[in-house]
Amino acid sequence: MDLHLASRLDALRAACPLVHHITNYVTVNDCANMTLAAGASPVMADDPQEAADMTAIAQALVLNIGTLNSRTVSSMLAAGAKARERGIPVVLDPVGCGATAFRTETARTLLEKVRPGVVRGNVSEIAALYGEAGGARGVDASAADAAVDAKRLAREAALRWGCVVAVTGAEDIVSDGRRTLAVDNGCAAMARITGTGCMCTSVIASFCGADPAHLLEGAAAGLVFMGLCGESAQRASEGKGPGSFHTALFDAAGTMSGRQLEKGAKYHEA
Repeated sequence: MDLHLASRLDALRAACPLVHHITNYVTVNDCANMTLAAGASPVMADDPQEAADMTAIAQALVLNIGTLNSRTVSSMLAAGAKARERGIPVVLDPVGCGATAFRTETARTLLEKVRPGVVRGNVSEIAALYGEAGGARGVDASAADAAVDAKRLAREAALRWGCVVAVTGAEDIVSDGRRTLAVDNGCAAMARITGTGCMCTSVIASFCGADPAHLLEGAAAGLVFMGLCGESAQRASEGKGPGSFHTALFDAAGTMSGRQLEKGAKYHEA
């Protein structure tokens, strides 16, 4: 399966889709900057009085439950309903699903009522959302879930939920239930700063907003893009600390070309 990554990145930057985020206040600034660096336009409007209206003018919607509260649940449901009405792709990031009952129940409610086009999470989050016993450790994947077959989980969850599922980790897996890809881009340093998962969700939404008819390909392109940015940042910050890596990550995203994306991509059908 050829993702045509160069043309996807060119199309994203030409379209500059508006990506509305109702997201995690720990990482909101990084998500905005990564969206800009990828070539899209971010907006963050989480008040219930304007969430649906902002979604109506967007090309994609991110729902991220990282810093969940009751007020934003209402905003997410309103925005999600508007996205469904307008055919706008929704990317759900069930951060910390399985860690508390509130998070798990909210993620399942959003899944049921909003019907997102893409769900992206680590193996613990996706397993908990799917209903398998998970070992969520706060918002991070736990060692207890290392034995979970991510390919099987992604395929089965995608078929049950009727959407694209991306399970991120040392190897990223993305599936629509019929086609499954493994992405091997990325580096260990990405786990040493907060927010790389949230940023990945924003990049996925950016690609999907530019081409809503091809969500599997958009999600895979987002995974490759984010993984390659991590690899580039690790080389640029070698021998330095996480702050240098963080800065280099945005530099890599902002200067990534279609040719670089094609040349560095490591993916295969799984």
